[in-house]
Amino acid sequence: MQRVMSIDALRGMDMFFIVGMEEVFEALSKIFPMTPSLNDRLQHAPWAGFHFYDLIFPLFAFLIGTSLVFSLSKSVAEEGRSATTRKILKRTLILFIFGLLYYEGIGAGIDHIRLLGVLQRLALCYCGAGLAFVWLTPRQRVALAVSLLVGYWALLVFVPVPGFGAGDFAEGHNLTNWLDKMVLPLRKWDGDHDPEGLLSTLPAIATTLLGVFAGLLLKNPSLAPPRKVLLLLAWGCAGVVAGLLWNLEFPIIKKIWTSSFVLFTAGLSSLLLALFYYVIDVRNRRDWCRPFVWIGMNSITIYLIACFVKLEDIANCFVGGEIHSSLEHIHSGLGDLLTALLALSFSFLICRFLYYRKIFLRV
Repeated sequence: MQRVMSIDALRGMDMFFIVGMEEVFEALSKIFPMTPSLNDRLQHAPWAGFHFYDLIFPLFAFLIGTSLVFSLSKSVAEEGRSATTRKILKRTLILFIFGLLYYEGIGAGIDHIRLLGVLQRLALCYCGAGLAFVWLTPRQRVALAVSLLVGYWALLVFVPVPGFGAGDFAEGHNLTNWLDKMVLPLRKWDGDHDPEGLLSTLPAIATTLLGVFAGLLLKNPSLAPPRKVLLLLAWGCAGVVAGLLWNLEFPIIKKIWTSSFVLFTAGLSSLLLALFYYVIDVRNRRDWCRPFVWIGMNSITIYLIACFVKLEDIANCFVGGEIHSSLEHIHSGLGDLLTALLALSFSFLICRFLYYRKIFLRV
């Protein structure tokens, strides 16, 4: 089957916001001052609620599920389920180790190791959804996704937390944060709990499973492409509505990955995938998205490069010093904007170089 370019492009656009757009937004906010409410909307929600940047992480987890349908289907057909399982576990371990290294490994001491972080969560989501795809029937996968979402809701609603009781979703008062405090060792991102903690990994796996269902839809040869677009749009709308309705009782909270957050963000992810699939793979309008494809095909690579190689420092070698000062003198933020855009351009150039030489980091 021909590669679905829209998946790579959407993943690349998602990574585009991770590796440099935050700095661009900060510079633009100096040039064009925003109202406090608009500026807040371009950041993560402090706790309950949903802001623009809250979609980036679950969209990536969703697309992992969409992509693995194609890669693991080929592996199962050629190598069998047992060999594919070993491949899943190997890739999970590699990505998990990358996650440990991303947060400095043991560089700051053993007590500062962050066992669970963004890459570690992605590794566990890939593992859970990948194994479910290989070993479970379609009905069993649906049952697993429902069980994860409903089971997580039930735990947070009915299991009492010492000192706070049951059904309290406030930060530090809920079961997810309490388990991190009591069980998760070593460094935790938010003091005594972690936004990528233990219990919230379960609904995160459900996010990737929902991506698997989208991937199965796209891979289905019996459905015409326009029909696939309509189904993705319908699923997306249903997910958004279901998430908003569940939010009335179980708030949308990214930092504990509530079940309403899963449905709402998976719905938005499905809508975006429908749009990209229609434009890129149905209408064959592809020239505009090639830079995103470069990034999407090496998303983990550029994520790690952006961590270990400070592209802004390299950009400063070209446009720092007097150039930066002169631009800042003209208008506050211009120098920062040029630096951020040049650093972002380096990300594109690196990924373009790797893409055209067919160098891809497979994890």
